[in-house]
Amino acid sequence: MKYRRFGKTNLNLSVFSLGTMRYLQSAQNAQATVLRALELGVNHIETAQGYGKSEHYLGQMIQALGLAEQGRCWLPERPKTTAAHRLYLTTKITPKPNAQQMAAAIDQSLDCLGLETLDCLAIHGLNTPEHLAWVQDPQGCMQAVQTAKAAGRIRHIGFSTHGSLELILAAIQTDLFEFVNLHYTFFFQRNAAAIDLAHQKDMGIFIISPADKGGLLYTPSEQLQALCQPLDPLHFNARFLLSQPAITTLSVGAANPQELDWPLEVADQAHPLTEPEQQILDRLQTQAHTLTDGCQQCYACLPCPEVINIPEVLRLRNLTLAYDMEKFGRYRYRMFENAGHWFPGRQGSRCTDCGDCLPRCPENLDIPTLLRETHNRLQDHPRPRLWESI
Repeated sequence: MKYRRFGKTNLNLSVFSLGTMRYLQSAQNAQATVLRALELGVNHIETAQGYGKSEHYLGQMIQALGLAEQGRCWLPERPKTTAAHRLYLTTKITPKPNAQQMAAAIDQSLDCLGLETLDCLAIHGLNTPEHLAWVQDPQGCMQAVQTAKAAGRIRHIGFSTHGSLELILAAIQTDLFEFVNLHYTFFFQRNAAAIDLAHQKDMGIFIISPADKGGLLYTPSEQLQALCQPLDPLHFNARFLLSQPAITTLSVGAANPQELDWPLEVADQAHPLTEPEQQILDRLQTQAHTLTDGCQQCYACLPCPEVINIPEVLRLRNLTLAYDMEKFGRYRYRMFENAGHWFPGRQGSRCTDCGDCLPRCPENLDIPTLLRETHNRLQDHPRPRLWESI
């Protein structure tokens, strides 16, 4: 396992972190999954109030194994003396409209974890302008967070986000945060500018769900597997991310101990891309350029009067065309109109042919037609394959 400095927090985190949203089958399974992660060199665990019993299970394990001492958590069976033996914890709390609600939520998380002090607290899902306004309000939720930090109950403050690039950049520019958790993978590079700005501000950078929401890379298509040889897509995507020094750590959301071994096979590989890896990257880019309809993800087509997330719909289309990632496309497309601000926008079938987007597209794409075709391909119920000839 390699370790990297988590920006201005100065925490030295493993390049893979254990996300705890999926280990919820039982307290026993949660503990076994955590212990396996620690055995493999992980020293950072991320939980959240919204992850069912995750905080509760983690707190039970910390107390049962006696990992909390001197106001810190420690790796099991290690001397409780140096930073090299530390276990770091992050929990996440959704943004609140006022300080009182946030203060109560902080109390709840610390009680659940059985801790007096938490290494990192992230505002969970800073996704909308309203959330950002709550954060920037001097009497808002950040007042409670900063009070808790001043009292020594929280050491470092960050935010997680599924929001637009513009919102993420605005949140980073507030200078209220020491780290950011965001989406960024080979197959979704829209947030590259946020990575750059966060790095300029010396923020720790935590990549959310690079395998699952990054492309269902545990179960890739045969076409994608062939393009990524001699690696598999899961490992190539991890290498693409870890080759970038600005990125500190990648989330692994294992449901059980066995799901940790495969992704962590590249945990010792944080160097620049090798020549064979660069060749994979070139093949993937060439394939996308050759087989897709030309959407460059410039976002000039927005805003849409029908609130269709045009760039994301067309991205899912491109991934299906280029890499046969239809399973992933269906998974994400179903989330439109079902996930609120966590995955905003309406489905392509909502297009009314108003034509607003057409003159704004630098590629002169027939966007309404592409939206309807994508909807027919990726909606819940199977439809005839429209692009067999491509």
